[in-house]
Parts: sequence; C-alpha cells; structure tokens
Amino acid sequence: MDVWEFANPMQAVIVLSIGAALVVVALVLLVAWLRARSRARRSSFDRAAAERQRIDLELSLAEQTGRLRIIRELHEVSVHALSVIISQADGARYAGTVDPSAAVRSTEVIAESARATLGDLRRIMALVREGEASAAPHPRLGSTRELFAVMRDSGLDVVFEESGEPFDLKHGAELAIYRILQEALSNTLSYGGPGTQARVTFTWGDDGLHVRVDDDGIRASARRDGLDPNDASVVAYTIDDDLAALTVEPTGRGISEMRSRAELYGGILTASTVPGVGFSLSAVFPALRFDSGPAGAKRARS
Repeated sequence: MDVWEFANPMQAVIVLSIGAALVVVALVLLVAWLRARSRARRSSFDRAAAERQRIDLELSLAEQTGRLRIIRELHEVSVHALSVIISQADGARYAGTVDPSAAVRSTEVIAESARATLGDLRRIMALVREGEASAAPHPRLGSTRELFAVMRDSGLDVVFEESGEPFDLKHGAELAIYRILQEALSNTLSYGGPGTQARVTFTWGDDGLHVRVDDDGIRASARRDGLDPNDASVVAYTIDDDLAALTVEPTGRGISEMRSRAELYGGILTASTVPGVGFSLSAVFPALRFDSGPAGAKRARS
C-alpha cells in the first residue's frame, strides 16, 4: 500500500486534519515569533535611544556647568573692577578741588576700567544668566609657575618656552588662558600618564597671543611599557591615522569648555592627535591686547 493510501477514508481525513492543524500551529508560532522579534527590536531601539539621550544630557549638563563656572568667575572679576572704579571716582572728586589735571588723569583710568568691565559683563550676558557657586580664589597668568610645579609633582615633564614681548592682560583674559592651560595639562596627565612631556609655548605678537601645548603621550606610554618609542614598529600608525589627525576634531567636555573660554576673548582653539607622538592643542588670540568687548569686538587703542 502506498504511503498516501489508507484503509478507509476516515484515516485520510484524520491525517489531513492533523497536518492542517500542524500547519496552523506552525503559522501561529511563526507569527508569534515575528511579533516577539519585532518587540525585541523596538525594545533594543528604545534602549539605544535612551542611552544616546542620556549621554547627550550628560554632555549638555557638563558643558553648561563649565559655562556657569566661566560666568561665576567673570562676575567676580567685574565686581572687583567696579569697586576699583568707585574708589578711583571718589579720588578724582577730591583731587579735582586741588589739582584738576590729576582729576583728568583719574577719569582716563576710570574710563579704561569701565570699558574692560563692560566687556566682561557683555560676555556674561552672551552665555547664560546664572552662575556657579564657587568661592575659590582665581589665579592669574603669573600663577602658571605654580601650576607647572603641581603638574611636575604629579608626574608631567613640563617644558615652558616664551617668545615675543609680553603685554598686560585684563584679569578676565588672564583667567581664561590660565584655565585653558590648566585643563590642557590635566588632560595630558590623564591620557598621557606619568612621564609624559608637555611643551607649553607662549608666543606674543604685537596685538595677540598664541598658546600651544604639545605632548608626547603616545611615546610616553611606550616608554612605560619598556619599549623604544623611536622604534617605528612600536608606535606604528597608518595613513588613516594621519588623515584622521587632519580631519577629525577631538570633542568632549574639556575641549568644549576650553573652546568656550577662548571664544569669549575672540580666540580660536584647535586640537588634534599627532600620530605616533601624542596630542597638540592651540589657542590663538589675534587681538587680545585691544579686545575687551564681546567676541569679535575691539575697543579703541588707548
């Protein structure tokens, strides 16, 4: 008897019914599996979207915190400058009764201080309207020696070079440059590690300043591992690494905060990885000597 032949029609009906039922069950299971897979995909997508949103919020919060810190510092600088202006105005009022020329000289100083303070206040308005509660004393650019000493104690080999004729900077500008330098060296220590050399260069021009920090973090890592950093096979890199160094701008909370500080004083901050060597950061302030207003605005020469 053939496999598809049965002793009576009832057997055939039963077999066909069972086969149909199995097909139906298979279809139901397939549909259920497809729906479960679809839900799993949506769940995975939702988790990924939530994670991206979380990261974006954290980056936004970190960036906003940095901006608030800048505002707090500029606010305190402005308050101090206003107290100086008031004191100078009182002195000019009393001096005017006995020495009018002294009063004129005092008003020139008052106007100069007022313009600088107005610039800082405009920078504050350009950011946000709230500040960060921090009462720590604010360092000046002259405090870089102490900063270098702290970084050397932490394991960095800091080399400082300076060229050109330095000129006086407003307190707000000094603070911005100091913070940029502090963040750059902290990043060098974090990513390069102990033993990394950080070469800090100040190049003063007639009207501006170029701050540069170059480190050899990649080579330092090889030295810590007991390898020869001059061996091309140890610190090998490809043409893709060279291309990325030229086209990919590093990002992150620290870079964003440093860039914000530079832009407040008309500066341009760039950063890049140097394949096989380390990291390089550059902050160029083309008109720092005569710029005390919002980014891009210059005041008249005194």
